[in-house]
Amino acid sequence: MVEPRRVELTEAQTSRASRTYWDGVAAEYLVEHGDFLGDDRFVWCPEGVDEEAAQLLGPVRGKRILEVGCGAAQCSRWLAGQGADVVAFDISIEQLRIAQELDVRTGTAVRTVAADAVALPYRDSTFDIVCSAFGALPFVADVGTAFHEIARVLKPGGLLVFSVTHPFRWTMPDDPSAAGLRITHSYFDRTPYVEVDASGTPVYAEHHRTTGDWIRELTGSGFVVDDLLEPEWPAGHRLIWGGWGPERGPLVPGTAIWTAHKGQTA
Repeated sequence: MVEPRRVELTEAQTSRASRTYWDGVAAEYLVEHGDFLGDDRFVWCPEGVDEEAAQLLGPVRGKRILEVGCGAAQCSRWLAGQGADVVAFDISIEQLRIAQELDVRTGTAVRTVAADAVALPYRDSTFDIVCSAFGALPFVADVGTAFHEIARVLKPGGLLVFSVTHPFRWTMPDDPSAAGLRITHSYFDRTPYVEVDASGTPVYAEHHRTTGDWIRELTGSGFVVDDLLEPEWPAGHRLIWGGWGPERGPLVPGTAIWTAHKGQTA
């Protein structure tokens, strides 16, 4: 791997980079974060917001739910345990293979497919709820297309809840220590963060959007924004995860959790 870059990528380049990255690190990611995520918990973010307590999705029993960018499907497995009719997708075949291992380990099987968030393999007006915990949406070049696809498969009035890196965090280095409390990038620079291999091929890509960008993309896709949760760092929480940690976490927001619903005429 060479030094990360800020360069523009096409949707196809972004998709290939995401598939390459997550296929390569899926097992390592589970080893590093598996204890925190659990096999069948719904954890929204490194701050530890847990759906069992937060109830951001409301009652889920009997609801048809789609998880976007499910990884190893921990969140979907929890939803299934609550009586939801849940399906999930991810761009990474290796993540889905690990999901099948967790299905066996927990005794709860989740229906998963390999798919890209900009081209969902589901029929119109299929789901009551769509959810995503740091899945897919930061890793597509055209999030408006992804939102239009989500709106298409949601029933009128259907709920969308998703978590992403807080836009303000993009101004700061990926350093959870006190040394990371400095502005190094323009908040208004939307150029994606890209890692490349020795040949210059992108192998990781994450796209930055301002808070206003997220609002415009949501409303432009027929959604009504209901809430924006910016979780505070819990007292005594010692987790270190990338740029998240107990030194910087109490001072600046690390996560944004958006809640929106599909308009009746969308």
